[in-house]
Amino acid sequence: MTDAQFHLFTDRCLIRVDGVDQTSFLQGLVSNNVETVSPERAGYGAFLTPQGKFLHDFFMAVIAGGLVLDTEADRAGDFLKKLKIYKLRSKVQLSVAEDWAVAAVFGQDALAALGLPAERGAAKAFAGGIAFVDPRLAEIGARVILPAEGAADRLTEAGLTAGTVEAYDLRRVGLGLPDGGRDMAVEKTVLLEAGFEELGGVDFKKGCYMGQELTARTKYRGLVKRRLMPVAIDGPIPAPGTEITLDGKEAGELRSVVGTDQHGEGLAMIRLNRLDEAFSSGLPLMAGEATVIPRRPAWAKF
Repeated sequence: MTDAQFHLFTDRCLIRVDGVDQTSFLQGLVSNNVETVSPERAGYGAFLTPQGKFLHDFFMAVIAGGLVLDTEADRAGDFLKKLKIYKLRSKVQLSVAEDWAVAAVFGQDALAALGLPAERGAAKAFAGGIAFVDPRLAEIGARVILPAEGAADRLTEAGLTAGTVEAYDLRRVGLGLPDGGRDMAVEKTVLLEAGFEELGGVDFKKGCYMGQELTARTKYRGLVKRRLMPVAIDGPIPAPGTEITLDGKEAGELRSVVGTDQHGEGLAMIRLNRLDEAFSSGLPLMAGEATVIPRRPAWAKF
């Protein structure tokens, strides 16, 4: 009996980039190296403000010769509009790819069920689309992009069982992986605060792109003052966005939350100086009436 599960997202959307300039067009705009993306390799990256603050994150893959960006559905219109602003004379066509589905595949046997190696970004053709190991962290599993019609059947035929978004989110937040605007404040978050360097979402050797100057300065001058990290929540579960305090002083903010009424897991953006104070003083970090216990992910370098 396989442990592999799938969840078909209802909140994801595909933006398609076609044309002879598709790679060079995106290369000058996004944080990661688009030249490494191929039918055998997927990627992860972000589109930033000119000042280097987060706007959109996405997974990059190649389907039928075109680049597709797996991104948040409710903000895809804004993303597409911004990409079109920078199209200028580039020979590309930008569109929302209709009739496609995006699924997460997770669990101990997830990669084996899809015939994928435990190597982040490794990709292969699947059911008329593509399956790839999550480019951020292989431990989370894989993603599949496939035609929407019959998508659940195709995934079941691969030996996967239907899971829930709660099960996927519990695994995601436990590993410390951000999910777009749920975990990164639009026009405020700097990529390195959300672990993009360790999670393979930024390339410091690719050359210029939108927001590159601040991203590089943050790294080389050691300017990261807060980090997104997993937290255990003990007590009444606060809403996402709840302020986290230490002895009455602002220490951060709760982002994604998964759990029951009295215990949960989540992601929180926490100021590193307050984290040090909490460890040295023994005082608890609080979010509303709940105690928040942060944990550094195994992959993180802070």
